[in-house]
Order: sequence, then C-alpha cells, then structure tokens
Amino acid sequence: MTSNISSSHFGPGRRLGLVLLLIAVCSTPGAASSDPLRILIVTGQTDMAYHDWRVNVPFLRGVLANTGRFEVRVLEEPRGLTREILAGYDGVVLHYNGPRWGGAAEQALEEFIHSGHGMVAVHGVSYGPFFGYRNEDGKWVPSGAPWPGYSEMLGMSWKTENIGHARRGVFTVKWVDRQHPIALGLEPSFTATDELYHKMDLKPGAHVLATAWSDPAAGGTGKDEPQIWNVPFGQGRVVHITLGHDLTAMSQPGFLAAFARATEWSASGAVTLPAQISAWPKPAKDAARVLVVTGGHGYPAAFYTLFEGYRDVTWSHATSPSEAFKPGLRDRFDTIVLHDMHNELGEKEQVALREFVEAGGGIVSIHHAIVDYTSWPWWHEEVIGGKYYEKAVEGHQASAFKEGVEITGVPTKAGASHPVMRGVPPLVLDDEAYRGMWISPKVTVLMETDHPLNDKPVVYIGPYSKARVVYIQFGHSESTHRNPGYRTLVHNAILWTAHSM
Repeated sequence: MTSNISSSHFGPGRRLGLVLLLIAVCSTPGAASSDPLRILIVTGQTDMAYHDWRVNVPFLRGVLANTGRFEVRVLEEPRGLTREILAGYDGVVLHYNGPRWGGAAEQALEEFIHSGHGMVAVHGVSYGPFFGYRNEDGKWVPSGAPWPGYSEMLGMSWKTENIGHARRGVFTVKWVDRQHPIALGLEPSFTATDELYHKMDLKPGAHVLATAWSDPAAGGTGKDEPQIWNVPFGQGRVVHITLGHDLTAMSQPGFLAAFARATEWSASGAVTLPAQISAWPKPAKDAARVLVVTGGHGYPAAFYTLFEGYRDVTWSHATSPSEAFKPGLRDRFDTIVLHDMHNELGEKEQVALREFVEAGGGIVSIHHAIVDYTSWPWWHEEVIGGKYYEKAVEGHQASAFKEGVEITGVPTKAGASHPVMRGVPPLVLDDEAYRGMWISPKVTVLMETDHPLNDKPVVYIGPYSKARVVYIQFGHSESTHRNPGYRTLVHNAILWTAHSM
C-alpha cells in the first residue's frame, strides 16, 4: 500500500498522533490478519426437546475449524464467563437457551461486543429466559427479569403470543442486501429445510440481510420474514441467523456459507471465506491417494471409518482384486490398503500389483489380508514378509485363530522411534489372535505381544526394499476399528507408506 501523506506536513505532535492512530487501527480486535480468528462458542443449555446443543455445537465447531480461518473453543458453563476469558477471543457464537448467567457474565459479554468484537447468534437463542419468559407445557410463562441488553444485542424482540414458525419445510432464502460482505459473491438465494421463524419485532438498528416468504398454506404469515440480519452494538457487530434448527438444517450449503461468513465478518469486519463452505474437511492438494481393497472375508462396517475425517488422505474403494489391480496403478494411487482375503491372484492382476510396488507404491496389509495371494511366493516372501497357513503343508502346520481375545500390543525398541508408531501407545484390544504363521526373519517388528495364543510380532515392516510395506495384524473387531490408538496406527502407516510423513 502506498500513501501520499508525508510526515513533513505535520509537526511533532501531529506525527505522534498519526502514529498512535495507525497503532490503534492495526490493533483493532479482529483486524484483517493471516492469523486465525479466535472464536468462543458459548453453549451448555438449550430447550432440549427442540435443539440439542450436545449434537449441534460440535458440528458448528467443525464447520468453522474446517475452513482454516478460525481457532475455535467451546464454553459449556457460561455463568463463569469473565472479561479475562473473553479477552483472548475475536468473536463469540451463541447457541444457548437456558437460565440467565448472572450480572457479571452478562455484562462481560456486552462489554466484549461493545468494545469492537463480534457475535453470531444462532436459531434457538431468539426466545426464552433471557427475554424474561420460558415455555412450560406449551405455554409461555414469566421466568424472572429479562436481561436488559440482550434484546438490543440481537436487534429483536418477540411477543410471546407471536412466537412460532410455519411447519418445518423447504423454502427459499433470498439475500436482500447482496452488497454486504457476508452476501457478496453468493448466489441471490439458497434453499433451506428448516423452521421459518415469523412475527419477530426488529429493532430500528437491525439491518436485514436475508428474508424468506412464509407460506400461509404451511401455517405462515404470507409475508417475507427476516431470516438473517446484522446489528451494530457499540463498536461491535452482531449477526442473528434464525436458521439452524438441527443438523439437517445446518448441513444445507446456504446455511454453511451464511454461518461461516457471518462469523468471520462479525469477528473481523471483513469476509475472506469462499462462497462454498464444507461441513467436512476437504482433502489437501497433497493428500495421500489410497486404494482400499476388500472382499473374500466379512468385516464390520466400522472399518471404513478408518479413512474418514482426514485432510491428508483421500481414498477409493475396490471390492475385488480384478476391480483393484489394473495397469497404471502408480499413476493414480500412493498406497494400497489390503483388507481382502484371496488365496489366488490372476496373472494380469499380479502384473499390475507388482508394477505398483516396484514403482515405489506403498502397501498397508491389515489383519486377514495376511492370507492374501498365498499361492504367489514372491508376494508373501519378498513383499509382505508373512503368511497365514489355512491348511497344513509339508514342513508347516496350519495356523490357528481365536476370536474375542484381549491382546496387548507394545511398541518394540525399533518401533518406539519409527514414524508408523508416532503417537501410538500400547494397545489393549478385543480382537482375533493369530498363531503359527510364517514370518520372515527380514521384517522389522514395530509392535509385539506376549499373548500365548498369538505370534509375537503384531505390527511389522515388510522386507521389500523398493517400496514401504506395513502389516498390521489387529483389525478384526469394530471396537478395534474405533480405538483411537489403532486409528492413529493405521493413519500413520498410510502416510508413511505413501511417503507423506
């Protein structure tokens, strides 16, 4: 940025004033910065029959966190809110409907916003004890004195005889101020499946951003009702979004964009977020490309959750070797996760798989995949480094298994410093024991067990030198798939074999 103002035009006193002004501008709460905006979600109670904060708040937190623009924390006991706590934040998201907090906490929030910070108030905050009444058996009854400043912060009031909405349904929300930073660049309207609040009384300072027509056929007013508005409160900014009844309503693209962009604007006075906001993490551009292969053996559906929720992993699924192993695998995938069980592998599939690993493609073999392609010596002898014998053969008896065994796996000395074991504690799992397998002396054992029904190695690196290969014996039960330590182990193995860590 350039300026045509020269300090030579000012005396010493005016120069000092200019410096102080610049300092004040740069230190304004929420001023544009590459640093994440610090957001506090205030919750802990709602009218639970209608709005479950325990479900909705983690979702809202995830929406904000997934943008990468915010650092988000949650306060579940707002009666303890203080100036000192709020001093560490740029903005607040309010998702609360319950008893008043007490004068000190309420004043702390008012002062926080009044001094130049922001707040987004979502849906069910629009009525209740803060206004001096509560719902009792379907009737609105007094619940004590109202919070005097609350209605001013939200820019609205609601007469008890008018509280309500049309029947839950699908309706169109129209942006009526498309030049406002929250709406700028968005489509003129979006679709909601929600409750359409009506008959609210907006304060003179409320500036309506979006409305929706309330259909009288669904119990509505036959009018355009305000759905999103902003309110100046001192030097601060408040946005009230009446939408967001439940997770289905919150998952709508229009709500996601309005909520995230309103949070950024209220906290900073500007909007940098895109028009499309995802409720789930988007894969990073350099995410590991994973092919998951199943088939030939049953498994819990929880197995798929091992690959969900990560920005550094994107995955595809094949249900048979013929579907999975085709020419050009290395161009499409960094790692193959095997959770299938097939003794035989066709010649074409062998060629494609061998080309993949010889080109440096990673392999993570899980649990019963140790039985894979046992008719192909190169695979189990040189790549995986292990073999489960379903039947006895000359020189080796049949391997054995037993379900429902509590097995403890402990990192070895080699495993303690290996990337695959990073953050993985000793694991105690209700899983399936394997005993009597052939394990190559060339493997590097990362985790082992002393259970008498199990072979000692339970996680190891295969002997293949051209690619990274990991075998993880655990993986039979749903409880194992959902175990945080096991999930970390599988995630690490994927990233390491894909050369992403």
